[in-house]
Amino acid sequence: MLYSAFIFGILGSFHCIGMCGPIAFMLPVSRNNPLKKFFQILLYHFGRLFSYSIIGLAFGLLGKSFYLFGFQQQLSIVAGVLMIAVVILPSKRFQKFNFSRPLYKVIGKIKSSLGTALKKKTPDTFFTIGFLNGFLPCGLVYMAVFGALATQSIFEGSLYMLLFGLGTIPLMTTVVYFGSFVGGAMKKRVQRLIPVFVVLIGAVFILRGMGLDIPYLSPAPVTEVASSAASCH
Repeated sequence: MLYSAFIFGILGSFHCIGMCGPIAFMLPVSRNNPLKKFFQILLYHFGRLFSYSIIGLAFGLLGKSFYLFGFQQQLSIVAGVLMIAVVILPSKRFQKFNFSRPLYKVIGKIKSSLGTALKKKTPDTFFTIGFLNGFLPCGLVYMAVFGALATQSIFEGSLYMLLFGLGTIPLMTTVVYFGSFVGGAMKKRVQRLIPVFVVLIGAVFILRGMGLDIPYLSPAPVTEVASSAASCH
């Protein structure tokens, strides 16, 4: 399942250009020193990866709790259904449920801190901008969070989000260096692929939750394995 996070990040980075691109364009990187510019952009990405890892850790912890209480498979099915529902159902249905509303004050403070950080050029500025950027609301991040929630450990949840972030780095880095080089037609083609991939990943999560005893794809429920082992004794 972890590989899906990286692929999701690669495809989702085209969406990230529109959402996080303006922040990337405004990074106060050095214009005269290529090496310095490279490390500044690297720090920005490290900040984003760190915040994604923290988010994954939190939801991985929640997912582990479900796993310990025997609800991991049901949670995997629910996560898969939600992924597919977000793609298939009209967006107007979800506009009634604004999940970010309770966090408006926090988001406002993040944006304010981002504005302040963008005006500075200290060594920690780029890490701070990336770190704050990672906590801004984003539909694709929410999808990745569903994946982290369906993992079975804190480590896997954090790693899932880390791999998602790594997948966004190549295109986001290219944007910082070369600006908006991706044509509108190319963006539209890739953005059409994103919903298809989300549905496929959702289907995989559902299959995994069903416990059909298919190696790697849908392993048998842990409770069944434990009970069969106990019966042998």
